[in-house]
Amino acid sequence: MDQDSTAEQGMTPIRIAPVERPERPARPARRRTAVRIGVPVAVAAVVATGIGLVPALASDEAPDLPAISAQDLVAKALGSTTDTFSGTVRVSADLGLPTALTDAVTGSGAIGDLARSAGASVGGADPQLKAVELLGGSHTLSVAADGPERQRLTLSGEKSGYELVHNGDQVWAYDRDSRQALHFTGAGRADGQHDAGRAGIGSLTPQDVAKQLLDGSAETTSVTVSGTERVAGHAAYRLSVKPKQSGSTIDEIRVSVDAEKGFPLAVQVRTTDGATALDVRFGTLSYAKPDAKTFDFAAPKGAKVVERSADALPGSPLPSVLPAPGAGAGHGTAGAGHDAAAAGPDAGVIGKGWTAVAHGNAGAEAAKGLAKFTGRQVDGGTLVSTRIVNALVTKDGRVYVGAVTPETLQAAAKHS
Repeated sequence: MDQDSTAEQGMTPIRIAPVERPERPARPARRRTAVRIGVPVAVAAVVATGIGLVPALASDEAPDLPAISAQDLVAKALGSTTDTFSGTVRVSADLGLPTALTDAVTGSGAIGDLARSAGASVGGADPQLKAVELLGGSHTLSVAADGPERQRLTLSGEKSGYELVHNGDQVWAYDRDSRQALHFTGAGRADGQHDAGRAGIGSLTPQDVAKQLLDGSAETTSVTVSGTERVAGHAAYRLSVKPKQSGSTIDEIRVSVDAEKGFPLAVQVRTTDGATALDVRFGTLSYAKPDAKTFDFAAPKGAKVVERSADALPGSPLPSVLPAPGAGAGHGTAGAGHDAAAAGPDAGVIGKGWTAVAHGNAGAEAAKGLAKFTGRQVDGGTLVSTRIVNALVTKDGRVYVGAVTPETLQAAAKHS
């Protein structure tokens, strides 16, 4: 079976003119349950301008599901309240990250040796660094959740293992290889500032990746229902999200959505060079409530325990390597999710949507250092490339970055 598959302000419901459909055999009436959320403004605008109702495709191998509009399916996915489940998640990534970056994170190669000799923290139990490790190759995670206060994620290998456990106001991150345990306290704060179960590596699940990517502007994004499939044994619709603009490195993002619960089951990011840069999907999935003991954790004897406040919980690394298609001039972020404001007072964003380019000033010395370890010389400076995100560093230290082609970066640099 073909298993290819690739946010939150309320708004006034949008009326979509009915679209004529081919005659279909009569079927028993099905009762629809209203989605009790507001569709995010950007997404609603996309699906309201030129999509309408698209019958879900069916084949001998795909489930036969009722027709649904892209607008309703996006709302269903973003509004899913399913937070009790267990299963496995397969993460396959080929982002083409520079060797210098992956070596620094994983502690391998010359850069890893340099970091260790300088006393830098390499790898260990940090949830965000562990997440970056997953952005290359194929990995399988065991996941379990029982509401917003209890989640557990396990990454197991032949020679290593990793645990991220959130239970109430406690979060534990443990790396078996380094025998380091990070203990975060205060994660259950009432102000809702910390989504502890999604710290770092915990953000690499289909539902979290989908919610980041299902954002766009009506002018730049096309959203359709492209078919149906089964993921982890569950019948699903497949959303196809594509840029209308030329110049992006993204060709299509596919999101598989559980037909009954609206729970995102899989996300696939395809690039213009024909590659699948990221595929995150459930391999197995049960909506049954996990046993309470699943979320118990105690640091193993001999582990080095480091105490930290929940304020130190990291976010997702994905905004640094995947586009945020709703961004643009005035938003402070580029298509790659970078914070332009952090690059200095003269920083900003050129363009909008999928081809937005963030720019700032890193300084001439930083530019020299970057050129020394990675990148190649092109017209206008040094180009640092991944499969999705490209960065252009000029000789005077200006930096231009986005999920765009090198030519788009060079054009942005010339006209800034």
